[in-house]
Amino acid sequence: MKEELDLEAMRVNLQNWFESKLPRDSEIILAPLKRPGDGMNETFFIELQWRQGKKAKQENLVIRWPPRDISVFPKYHYDMKKQYMLLERLWDTAVPVPRVRWLEEDESVLGGPFYIMERVEGWVPGEFPPYHVAGQLFDATGEEKARIWWNAVDTIANIHTLDWEKAGLNFLGVPRAGTDFMERQIAYYDEIYALNNEPMPPVLKATRGWLLKNSFEPKYISLCWGDARLGNMIINEGEVVAVLDWELVFIGDPEADLGWFVHMDWATSVGRPDSPFPRLAGLPDMKETIAHYEKVTNRKVENLFYYEVFATWRMAIFFTRMEQDARYIARSKRAKGFITMTHYEKLRNLLGL
Repeated sequence: MKEELDLEAMRVNLQNWFESKLPRDSEIILAPLKRPGDGMNETFFIELQWRQGKKAKQENLVIRWPPRDISVFPKYHYDMKKQYMLLERLWDTAVPVPRVRWLEEDESVLGGPFYIMERVEGWVPGEFPPYHVAGQLFDATGEEKARIWWNAVDTIANIHTLDWEKAGLNFLGVPRAGTDFMERQIAYYDEIYALNNEPMPPVLKATRGWLLKNSFEPKYISLCWGDARLGNMIINEGEVVAVLDWELVFIGDPEADLGWFVHMDWATSVGRPDSPFPRLAGLPDMKETIAHYEKVTNRKVENLFYYEVFATWRMAIFFTRMEQDARYIARSKRAKGFITMTHYEKLRNLLGL
């Protein structure tokens, strides 16, 4: 459950803040904040109007700041400056992202750091309800579905083939040679799970051991989105025009993104713990998807199974964090363990546990 916010007070504070950022302009008016949906960060749409000399100006913007209710991640994870820097450096590359405009680290303005970016017009393949059963992708023709899917895969390929060093993304942290990449990842998710203050379930503990035992040196080190899924893409006229939600970004093995992409498609269809349903007809299957990715990147995908296991384990840990929120349990009317159920079952099936 989201903390109740005094949106009008925040609007007034923001309007005063904009007046300090636009000192040469006049008649600055900020419309009421509107929430478009849920995410790891708080996200609101804002409409700004002002006069620049004799000209009337208007911009549709998006403001983001860290969550104020239960945090899935350690507090340092919600680094607004890092997110801002990433988007700033990806702007005008082959990776489509919203253009960032302002970063504010002074917490006195809104109670926490935030950044503001331009709003990108389009629609997002939904996850509540999932695109497999409703929404614009569901209603699209077979040809339109395929076009959007292939464009999404091409976008992921563009992320992975970006020259991240030239783009100045070393600040994200570069793994050393050998198995350092996965050792860092496992340590990070250990830290997340430790926030639960309870023993790790046997299936998660066994999977953790399997991931470490079977770790390897990645063939490629790339920029990785970390949350590669259709639900984080803005679509306009059949093409991906913006990639959203970079909170989980890292430099590492790009196949980790592919494992997540495959797993999240499963998790929003046949892998749902409540009322599962078939995957949306008309979308290319995963064998075709990987073949297309290999063709456009000129890279052979060799460890998809490993990274699908990793993705399932990661998502299960995220769900255990959500289930620490008593308000979520009360609101959803689901017993603790319900949303992790299908992920635990998938891990048992994948690894024969």
